[in-house]
Amino acid sequence: MVDHYFSQSPKIESRPQVVNVDICGVRLDLKTDRGVFSKNALDFGTRTLLEAFQLSSEIEGGILDVGCGYGPIGITLSQLYPECQVTMIDVNERAVELAKENVERNRVKADVFQSNLFEEVKGLFSAILSNPPIRAGKAVVHEILEKSYDYLNEGGELWVVIQKKQGAPSSLAKLKEVYSNVDIVRKEKGYYVICARR
Repeated sequence: MVDHYFSQSPKIESRPQVVNVDICGVRLDLKTDRGVFSKNALDFGTRTLLEAFQLSSEIEGGILDVGCGYGPIGITLSQLYPECQVTMIDVNERAVELAKENVERNRVKADVFQSNLFEEVKGLFSAILSNPPIRAGKAVVHEILEKSYDYLNEGGELWVVIQKKQGAPSSLAKLKEVYSNVDIVRKEKGYYVICARR
């Protein structure tokens, strides 16, 4: 079994490190490790997604970070929207433990737990964000896109970032099958930030 950042229990030897991130006016100190996504620095796609995201003030409900990794999306949003309940999930138990530690390290409030996609998720959200695990395969990515619909309040929004060469056009087509309103919010260096509204 080869380890991937989307493996449930990475076997690769742990070598933790701390990366410093400045994003959207927020400074974060994030503990990372081998066996999780983008361990050495904030991924460009994640940065692009966060910079493009705007929380609709019209929709009540919390924010869900799907595939949170060590936590940069959820923790940034907890800083920017302290009035919102942020929930962070990942299948990777090492990532979940890092995200929990990083929530404490950065003095924010968020619920973090292990979940294979939406299996353990309860309730509805005003926004769901994901930099989906492209290497897990198209079926997994499309499951995130489709099932998010069932976890959004009416008018709630799914925000995702996907590279054009890694399936953004097919993801866009899939979203248009499910959601009434789909927009490309930003294109930058081959990355598409897409917002789909329920």
